[in-house]
Amino acid sequence: MDFIKDELIKLLKTAGVAGEIDLSAPPKSEMGDLAYACFETAKKQGINPAEAAKVLAQKITPTTLVEKIEAIGPYVNFHLNTAQAAKLILLKKEKKQKTGKKIMVEYSQPNTHKEFHVGHLRNACIGAAVVKMLKETGNKVIAANYIGDIGAHVAKCLWYVKRHKMNDWPKENLGSWIGKMYTESVAELEKNPDAKSEIDGVQRKLESRDREWSKLWEKTRKASLDEFKRIYKLLGNEFDVWFFESEEENRGKEMVQELLKKGIAKIGEGGAVIVDLSQYGLDIFLLLKSDGSTLYATKDLALAEKKFKKYKIDESVVIIDTRQVFYFKQLFKTLELAGWKKKFICLAYEFVRLPEGAMSSRRGNVVLFEDIYNEVFSALQSEVASRHNDWKPAKRDETARALALSAIKFGMLKHPIDKVIEFEVKEAMSFDGYTGPYVLYTIARINSIMKKFGKKVPVAEKYLSGLVKGEEKNLIMKIGQFNQVIKSAADGFDPSALARYSFDLAKIFNDFYGKCGILNADDAGQKTARLILCDRVRETLGKAAELLNIGTVEEM
Repeated sequence: MDFIKDELIKLLKTAGVAGEIDLSAPPKSEMGDLAYACFETAKKQGINPAEAAKVLAQKITPTTLVEKIEAIGPYVNFHLNTAQAAKLILLKKEKKQKTGKKIMVEYSQPNTHKEFHVGHLRNACIGAAVVKMLKETGNKVIAANYIGDIGAHVAKCLWYVKRHKMNDWPKENLGSWIGKMYTESVAELEKNPDAKSEIDGVQRKLESRDREWSKLWEKTRKASLDEFKRIYKLLGNEFDVWFFESEEENRGKEMVQELLKKGIAKIGEGGAVIVDLSQYGLDIFLLLKSDGSTLYATKDLALAEKKFKKYKIDESVVIIDTRQVFYFKQLFKTLELAGWKKKFICLAYEFVRLPEGAMSSRRGNVVLFEDIYNEVFSALQSEVASRHNDWKPAKRDETARALALSAIKFGMLKHPIDKVIEFEVKEAMSFDGYTGPYVLYTIARINSIMKKFGKKVPVAEKYLSGLVKGEEKNLIMKIGQFNQVIKSAADGFDPSALARYSFDLAKIFNDFYGKCGILNADDAGQKTARLILCDRVRETLGKAAELLNIGTVEEM
């Protein structure tokens, strides 16, 4: 599309338009393919925008690319020649941006000794897509995971295990079992609040590297991490850097002391170290407990320093649950008061709910990723088997797995991150709707067309004159929007824009497929042109799926 916009911008400048020129698609295809809003031009000329559009439209002469120019209200609308647009969009490769920023994207961040639930899943899906989109737009990206492997939740879990379960360890699925032990520890603590002092003692022993407790921590920590890595492998999430809270404790305590010396922090009532941020509307920020035990804030100070000093990044992007926004505002303001002038960006995502209701990460009624995945995979396994009983079991399972992951990931990504998701399993698995399987089904449909054609499609300009129908033009123009969609989605850290584009392109293609013969086209030239178009749709949908971290299937 950039090639087309460049041509239209030249025409507008020749007609006297000065300054920055922005072009957009009209709301209806019959109104044209691209439009220029005349508000600024009208302001400079001292006339109303509709009159400015009429005057400007009369100054522009149609070309081989532009068949018709008309003024509609305050807009100058351009109607493009389908074959010429196809030549610029289908045959020319737009250059990728090669220079960008060095950005660290920190995402996922589960706590060891807890189970990986659907809230973690949304974070992991958003993070993987943001990393890929930023890389695609020329940035150097470091994908980071920050694991909460120490703290009060670990102390609770280990206290409970040592008190009740030391002789009851399972031989398999140890990581999942440890997560359940944390849930049971919370329930036990509610029945016996006096045990909190015991748990505080466990946390102090862990921080002082007590030999007995450290040994238990290391064994259970490894099991939790192994479980997370198994899930990441299934999801296709890859990290360049792994940070751990346990590694940031010492430096964090040092930084708290530095803040005390500078007068930024102070000793509050009860002996805890605090930063008073009331004048900024951010209340009191707790940095260190009165007994000297660390908090998230203690370690996050050290992590922020490490990110910028060790990795020399330009920006730190952190993907967080919306409930953490206030805490991060406190953290960033504290760093700012300490003299940091670095760029921190928080991407806060909303809750994930299922029709049964909201989830709680502490009450034992969490919806686990594994449960959702198994349910979706099992249902799609049956669906694939019913369609393809001639396939080998391994192929059926591989296809069902790809479809299940596409259903789950697309379901997490299709909504803007600031919107609450109600994840409906049956809806996410549908082959007909705003879903991952629908997009994959479209790719598989094109694969089937190409397989029936049986040869490599000859790509050449001479065939494109056969593209004249409205359905063909709609598809061409939609393909032309792809690079701009990627850029906008990356700039706004918004995978949902790319998910919506994927669905829209698939829908437009299926409309084209239903109305325009491809292999049974009127003549060989038209058939070749439509096959070129099909191939570019397949390529575009495949690339979009890749950027959303969704795998595709050859056939369905």
